[in-house]
Amino acid sequence: MESDAQWPTTIFTKTLTERISSSRVLCVGAGGIGCELLKTLVCSGFQNIELIDLDTIETSNLNRQFLFRKHHVGQSKARIAAQVIKSIKPSAKIVAHHANVKEPQFDLDFFKQFDLVLNGLDNLEARRHVNRLCMAAERPLIESGTAGYVGQVSVHIKGRTECFECSPKPTPKTYPICTLRNTPDKPIHCIVWSKDLLFMRLLGRPDDVTDLDEGSSKAEGSSSVMSAEGQAVLEAEEVAKEDLSTFLRKEGEEPLAYAVRIFEKVYKEDMDHLIGMEELWKKRAPPKSLLLASLLPDIESELKGALKESKPGATACKILGLNNSNQKWEARDNARVFLCSLAMFVSQRSAEVGSMIFDKDDDLAVELVISASNLRSICYDIPVQSLFDGKGMAGNIIHAIATTNAIISGLIVVEALKILSGSLSALRSTFLFEHKKAGNALIRGNMPEPPKPGCMSCGQAQLHLRLDTGTTTLSYLIEKIIKKRLAVCVPMLQCGEFFYEEGEGLEEDEVEMYQGLLGRSLNKLPGGGLHNGSILSVKDEFQHFNLELIISHVSDLEPEDAPEGFILEGAIPVAKSGMEATAAASTTTKASGDSNLPANAARLPAAPAEDEDEDAVVIIVDETAASSSAAAASTRSNKEMDEGALPATSIMTPSSSVAVGSALKRSREQVVEPVASSADKGKLKKWKHLAGDNPDEAIDLS
Repeated sequence: MESDAQWPTTIFTKTLTERISSSRVLCVGAGGIGCELLKTLVCSGFQNIELIDLDTIETSNLNRQFLFRKHHVGQSKARIAAQVIKSIKPSAKIVAHHANVKEPQFDLDFFKQFDLVLNGLDNLEARRHVNRLCMAAERPLIESGTAGYVGQVSVHIKGRTECFECSPKPTPKTYPICTLRNTPDKPIHCIVWSKDLLFMRLLGRPDDVTDLDEGSSKAEGSSSVMSAEGQAVLEAEEVAKEDLSTFLRKEGEEPLAYAVRIFEKVYKEDMDHLIGMEELWKKRAPPKSLLLASLLPDIESELKGALKESKPGATACKILGLNNSNQKWEARDNARVFLCSLAMFVSQRSAEVGSMIFDKDDDLAVELVISASNLRSICYDIPVQSLFDGKGMAGNIIHAIATTNAIISGLIVVEALKILSGSLSALRSTFLFEHKKAGNALIRGNMPEPPKPGCMSCGQAQLHLRLDTGTTTLSYLIEKIIKKRLAVCVPMLQCGEFFYEEGEGLEEDEVEMYQGLLGRSLNKLPGGGLHNGSILSVKDEFQHFNLELIISHVSDLEPEDAPEGFILEGAIPVAKSGMEATAAASTTTKASGDSNLPANAARLPAAPAEDEDEDAVVIIVDETAASSSAAAASTRSNKEMDEGALPATSIMTPSSSVAVGSALKRSREQVVEPVASSADKGKLKKWKHLAGDNPDEAIDLS
């Protein structure tokens, strides 16, 4: 290949055709994007593909995941997709894995087999995991996501472009517990309360306790001085700790009588008690209670007949004639749907009562949650939601569009072809918009950003550690490998929920807890232990030093190969002094060469470090903020999100990135319980590391 400036003419050469046919591709995800991507890959000449997906096929997938048919429902997405693609292209060699990509079998050595890794995932945690393994294995990763009419494709090559985690992603949206329970002021507050508290109390396991069941006063601060409003909140929380058996159906109680009793308790008695907490309402309007007798004067004649004639599998809306899911119900209709849906659960689905969790595909459950939420909204003078919009908010749904998935899958393959041809200067981060932008374009490509020096994934050292996780103790790992071999002075270790630290400032009980872990084998540590494929974060704040150890479990190391009982591969970094670390963090690293490209890719000069397009557009992932994502994705809110979708999408220019920091700051206000275990301790430590003491300063999208 003479020069990558020849792209796209290189796509027609025999050399590239042979590279396409011989390359090995890993596809992660066989949902909306994955189905379209598999089809596009084999039609483009790719022959050797492995596919990973944990999910099974659901009826709701069939309108856009065109590899699946009705008789496939309940079967593995990965296996069925492979079978169908082979019927389309018999020469293709497709290996399907019905498994979680985070399982130990998909370790560093597994990823090193491939020339390209293509993602079509639906959650941030899995995306991060694949990103880190691709960076460690030095394999190009092409990321993608769709949300309604919008989508994106980005290319991540270690040392040349930013990795998936170089640009911080907002944390899942959270809400203060006291707001959800006592003083909601937004529809989403009522929906979260209805789904996570009331629904679980009525139909979930009696011993299931959520954050909303726990009083928040302990975690809100240790000050002995409490404001009058704070004291009122505390009193309200104490009332909430009542006997949960009041939500259970009494022996011999008729289904409709039970539903009426719950209505009276939740919307009359509990509301009256909150109204009596005068300190809560000095700065806001108090709620109002609902009188069922006023809403439905003749419940028996209005509902009992409809319930009696209802058949198994029917829904409350169907028997009540409320067939328009976009209609916003009045208080009377919300009361009717609430009473009927709850009565139908205890009469027709009594075997499930006591073990249910909310499922957005369960129509009766959605009707119960949305009607309950709307009734609470009416109490607080908050706008009610239609069944369609409420379902989107409750299930974090953005409606999927098949053509968006098809376009994005095509763009993924275009970037894959550029990598295989060696046309690296032509690589683009591509964005699909709902409405035309400057230049009348719906699709826009920007030069990939260079790696961020401070990135916790690609900006730090990654070493490959091979040892027996069943016989090696935590003490040996720390003393012989981390301290002796890597010269770390004060280690801080974290892997998932496992956390360990040393140094000054620890409480006596913390020191005792950590010392109690030293004698355990690595695979017996909290949080599931360290095993094949685990990524252990190692930090030393004293030396301004950090790295990641990619763990591979090997039970039969030869003494001559591993006299110390382990093999450590990779260049061991040198710890920096404080001044050196500060200087390094403020200097943009120069892009490295192409050592991480597929073996069959052409070698070309490094791409320019600067982005040619100043008006960059960034799509930020927010796993749960479905209501806020709708405005960015489409004028229609709460659309159903595809398996390959970004869980919620916001389109931002760099100048507006401060909003992400503010969102992080707000999310930190969520009340959490005091640390009670090593796992919890690790979670809080990890949060501090990610967000920093000042979240607004921790976010930089420039």
